[in-house]
Amino acid sequence: MMKFRFRRQGADPQREKLKQELFAFNKTVEHGFPNQPSALAFDPELRIMAIGTRSGGVKIYGAPGVEFTGLHNDTATVTQMHFLPGQGRLLTLLDDSSLHLWEIVHQNGCAHLEEALSFQLPGRLGFDGASAPPSLTRVTVVLLMPAADMAALGTEGSSVFFLDVTTLMLLEGQTLGPDEVLCSLPDDYRCGKSLGPVESLQGHLRDPTKILIGYSRGLLVIWNQAARCVDHVFLGNQQLESLCWGRNGSTVVSSHSDGSYAVWSADAGRSPTLQPAAATTPYGPFPCKAINKILWRNCESGGHFIIFSGGMPRASYGDRHCVSVLRAETLVTLDFTSRIIDFFTVHSTQPEDEFDDPQALAVLLEEELVVLDLQTPGWPAVPAPYLAPLHSSAITCSAHVANVPTKLWARIMSAGEQQSPQPASSTSSWPITGGRNLAQEPSQRGLLLTGHEDGTVRFWDASGVALRPLYKLSTAGLFQTDCEHADSLAQAAEDDWPPFRKVGCFDPYSDDPRLGVQKVALCKYTAQMVVAGTAGQVLMLELSDMPSEHAVSVTSVDLLQDREGFTWKGHERLSPRTGPLPWAAGFQPRVLVQCLPPAAVTAVTLHTEWCLVAFGTSHGFGVFDYQRKSPVLARCTLHPNDSLAMEGPLSRVKSLKKSLRQSFRRIRKSRVSGKKRATTASSKLQEANAQLAEQACPHDVEMTPVQRRIEPRSADDSLSGVVRCLYFADTFLRDAAHHGPTMWAGTNSGSVFAYALEVPAAAACGEKRPEGAVEAVLGKEVQLMHRAPVVAIAVLDGRGRPLPEPYEASRDLAQAPDMQGGHAVLIASEEQFKVFTLPKVSAKTKFKLTAHEGCRVRKVALATFASVACEDYAETCLACLTNLGDVHVFSVPGLRPQVHYSCIRKEDISGIASCVFTRHGQAYPGFYLISPSEFERFSLSARNITEPICSLDISWPRSVTRGSYRPQESPKLSQANGTPSIILASQSCDGSPDPAHSKGTDTSEPPEAMLSPMSIDSATSADTTLDTTGDVTVEDVKDFLG
Repeated sequence: MMKFRFRRQGADPQREKLKQELFAFNKTVEHGFPNQPSALAFDPELRIMAIGTRSGGVKIYGAPGVEFTGLHNDTATVTQMHFLPGQGRLLTLLDDSSLHLWEIVHQNGCAHLEEALSFQLPGRLGFDGASAPPSLTRVTVVLLMPAADMAALGTEGSSVFFLDVTTLMLLEGQTLGPDEVLCSLPDDYRCGKSLGPVESLQGHLRDPTKILIGYSRGLLVIWNQAARCVDHVFLGNQQLESLCWGRNGSTVVSSHSDGSYAVWSADAGRSPTLQPAAATTPYGPFPCKAINKILWRNCESGGHFIIFSGGMPRASYGDRHCVSVLRAETLVTLDFTSRIIDFFTVHSTQPEDEFDDPQALAVLLEEELVVLDLQTPGWPAVPAPYLAPLHSSAITCSAHVANVPTKLWARIMSAGEQQSPQPASSTSSWPITGGRNLAQEPSQRGLLLTGHEDGTVRFWDASGVALRPLYKLSTAGLFQTDCEHADSLAQAAEDDWPPFRKVGCFDPYSDDPRLGVQKVALCKYTAQMVVAGTAGQVLMLELSDMPSEHAVSVTSVDLLQDREGFTWKGHERLSPRTGPLPWAAGFQPRVLVQCLPPAAVTAVTLHTEWCLVAFGTSHGFGVFDYQRKSPVLARCTLHPNDSLAMEGPLSRVKSLKKSLRQSFRRIRKSRVSGKKRATTASSKLQEANAQLAEQACPHDVEMTPVQRRIEPRSADDSLSGVVRCLYFADTFLRDAAHHGPTMWAGTNSGSVFAYALEVPAAAACGEKRPEGAVEAVLGKEVQLMHRAPVVAIAVLDGRGRPLPEPYEASRDLAQAPDMQGGHAVLIASEEQFKVFTLPKVSAKTKFKLTAHEGCRVRKVALATFASVACEDYAETCLACLTNLGDVHVFSVPGLRPQVHYSCIRKEDISGIASCVFTRHGQAYPGFYLISPSEFERFSLSARNITEPICSLDISWPRSVTRGSYRPQESPKLSQANGTPSIILASQSCDGSPDPAHSKGTDTSEPPEAMLSPMSIDSATSADTTLDTTGDVTVEDVKDFLG
């Protein structure tokens, strides 16, 4: 008799409405530094800055929280950007010689960026183009002339064209060709080579009709646009790189390809100037590289600033990225670690002012933005409130901590301020302060922790739009590395000439790859954290407000448990320093646990109430009592064929012969199993798949989707012993009458180990745990039949809610768990979710995600979603990210699909691997890397959303009724990284989100949400690892290639 599984006809309208009140997917803001910047612009009137990227992105920044984002339709590099001062308009030039006009548009009191006009220059003439207009070649430089609403375009063909900015149309009869310039030159200079491309165009601050034109050959021309004549020429012969026109118009400074710069006097009448007033090669006399850009700024206190990039001695320092700042006898060579894109000074631009008086110097580099205070002696760097390089060292893991207590927040900020104290004489603050942030002050504080390759953990303020650096923790000081020798060499080099000064924090080089941070967990109630690294080091730290000097206890834990037949062929362990060591205020190490073999740590969890930390590697897992500084448990999870687990991620001796041998063994085994069909778990799974395939059903009956065939995984696959997740819980494991501390571990082969812990109980809440020893006894061992890797484990109380974190219930910070009803454990593997009852561990509910959707689970978290319509209503749900980049939400404990959204491109393997969920928080945010230097923030909650809500006071009146304006589009248009566009809700006039129009419900194009198909983890449910074992898997690569 055939069995049919009927599905309820239609959807419940009330439930669908409730889903819209609970869930809404939005990509809200990009945190970090723009990837591959290519252009820079600054509006001195509005105090806003724009950065263009190689992918065609446009990002405008003002005061913290003021951000605008746009993306050109064509993926082309932004080569130049120019603001129309005070108008909120931006002209961009792409490498295909197209011009685009962007406008900051206001609606309902809020502003966003949109493209208004574009203009594509015609190409070269064809064979039949005799009657066509003059040929326009590639645009090399753009000069805005705001007084006349014009733009001058210099080209490769030595011509200068003029454009009406309001319409982006060429002005007829205004073109300046090379012939008009040549007729003003002496005969001897006119002969010979051509003028070359137009390299620079500069406007006169007080006379907008005059333009200074510089040609590649070295010729400088002052052109009077009103009189259509040449006012003055400077007969230079050295290849020109850039120009700067002094404020009063009497001084012209040119920089050249031989590393020299020249100062010309423009007061010599109409006769040609043959020689500059002064010419200098700052780093001569040996051959030098070109000075790419030069600025001349005068000061009321006397003297002037000369700021230029490049010009270094070619043989000795040709590979350095330098900006030199010269004033009087003071010369400082700013040495950066990445390529210089552009720079500008913040100075007075009012025509009536006599002096520039620069306040700050902003330098855009390929990997960071550096701002220097030019009014303070020594020209110190100004701390950036945003745009800090997340990837100053490569990010290897990340975690998010929500609802940080006020006291802990203040202590972390204090520690960060002590790390980088500002000079007492410094009066300058961040100079980019334009616009107004209309977003409400966040009611909760959120921390984003990033672990890095150099052994540092950085703390970021993720409460709002601007990701602000708070504090940096370094673990390298505990170990002996080669960095001391490098520091001594650098110190010796500083005494040489040129006077180099290291600036910026981007440092892509690691002293030792073993220092890399793999996992991090923080207890926000006790200010204790654990940091685990690539060489098996697990470091317990505690926050201290005062510097101290103490020794760190070191304990080794052998995870192999004397198992024979295994030899570690990977990297050696790090050697810790001995004796008392000085530690600055902040997180200070207390205990170091060294796993043996020293493989990378793949999972970690912390329970501060029990003073226990659990850690896992590719060899096994262990539990350590950091109060008594003694190990509690060590368990080896290796399979006899786990030979690759002994080689390590940094090993160079991986054998191709072994890999081939294992492949042939699998092929032979599959052939044998096809001939001999024994009654095993594998054959049962094949029979079940066959039954699913042979089922036939009437066409008029709605059936559930046919499940896909799932091939069983071999028990002896390589790296099957990798520990994927660890979890502490107070639950029922031995019997249904007594609950107690437990520890759960899940592996790559689908094995789950549950241990009962004997932990001495504290006499009262808040007291220190007694000194008695902690004991661990194996209580349950579960083997999933499909052997898929276990991604996360969580225990649900009698009401089906996840257990609170340590100290939350005892300090009345969360509702106490229900210990009367039966508990259940939710085990999430890469292929399915399954709920087991406790203590019997019998299956209760399951959902086969891979069988239904054809995808695999990569990240999982439990979260509480609050309703946007009713403040008192909330649901606890399971959110997961798949290898296809989709986010699915399921009810708990029923595991019914609620919604799913397309979040990340399936080809973005690193983005999927870097995704981090947060367990708590009103907005329930998530983060993932869209580039090595940028996090994309997204939200799954319909209640609160962190997004830029800002306005800008512009002097250019503009009606919002123009036909090209689309009022229902987002203030955040298509993103610069190419991720999908975001649909944002309408905003009230005061800038606050309109609760009656939540995102996804008041837009003409709602987000892609499929409603048919509704942190698990320990304290590390918000962790992600980008390096070494287990996260970027072979399946990821197969998904990408397939």
